[in-house]
Amino acid sequence: MNFLIISHVEHKPNGNTFAAYSPYVREMNIWLKYVDSVIVIAPKVTGIPTEIEMNYQHDNINLNHIPSIEFTTLKKGFLSLLKLPVLVFVIFKGCIEADHIHLRCPGNIGLLGCLVQVFFPKKVKTVKYAGNWDPKAKQPLSYKFQKWILSNTFLTRNITVLVYGNWKKQTKNIKSFFTATYKRNEIEAFKKKDYSNGLKFVFLGSLVEGKRPLLAIKIVEALYRKGKNISLDVYGDGELKETLKEYIKTNDLENRITLFGNKDKAIVKKALRESHFLILPSKSEGWPKAIAEAMFFGTIPIASSISCVPNMLDYGKRGILIKPILEDAINNIEECLGDNEKLHEMSKLAAQWSQNYTLDVFENEIKKLL
Repeated sequence: MNFLIISHVEHKPNGNTFAAYSPYVREMNIWLKYVDSVIVIAPKVTGIPTEIEMNYQHDNINLNHIPSIEFTTLKKGFLSLLKLPVLVFVIFKGCIEADHIHLRCPGNIGLLGCLVQVFFPKKVKTVKYAGNWDPKAKQPLSYKFQKWILSNTFLTRNITVLVYGNWKKQTKNIKSFFTATYKRNEIEAFKKKDYSNGLKFVFLGSLVEGKRPLLAIKIVEALYRKGKNISLDVYGDGELKETLKEYIKTNDLENRITLFGNKDKAIVKKALRESHFLILPSKSEGWPKAIAEAMFFGTIPIASSISCVPNMLDYGKRGILIKPILEDAINNIEECLGDNEKLHEMSKLAAQWSQNYTLDVFENEIKKLL
């Protein structure tokens, strides 16, 4: 099988293969176990792979690199329009050569892939829609268009669209799916955590506006000012790093909040295992891996009520749902902190649920798709 991946993820040449964002590559390497050859259509960049990038694992993989496109400014939009003929040609050629077409959405490259795949109704196709599939979500027009064309069974045929969450009134090609990080043999016996002494919070994600790391810090700060023995470890990097460092310093929080930057899987795993709570008040999510990973070790998630998060948290039974409003969030959290038995039950239910979604189960589901 000649397997085609169409993605907006930037790829770096690294020896005889390519490196890219680790969570994405880790997942794709599972798909690639069951194919003979691979063509990747994606942007190429140079440089040494970072701590959060890893290599593809396949002996027959080729990168047909394309320029990235953006429409965030008038100039970038104009330059991107000039690139479109080349992009469409490369994607069209890749689809002709492929036995199986795999699209990564949402994104600008994924959008072009959605349009080109219409001309290949007999080819087997899968789509991983990693964003928020909630039909009622406020999203950019390009995201809504991708969702519309993927759901249209007249234009889009012979396809399985993998989405996060269970949504009503979906077309037959839409399949509720999940993602995974840990294997079955990494499941640990459940141990009760001590909520009566110091409380350890962790934030895991990019330090960008969409993840609201500053709100997470302010929530922990407010609980600390109210007398809680609390700390927060922040894992991740991004454009808000210096802003967060300045806020922590200005508000004398260095002994309570620590920025660790990007760390490898083993360090993050240890942090999640040792924490009491993960806090992630995001604006938007698909399947937030950080939440599922934390729950795997009985770490209680505190998260915004968006996308499939309410379903993951069983509407408050497996975690704490909050609104992105400081006072409301603090009140919700404080109410739960006063009931240790409730916290123990949340932790237990969180672990039981997340441990159903191991890499073993994930790989078996992918084999079925291929």
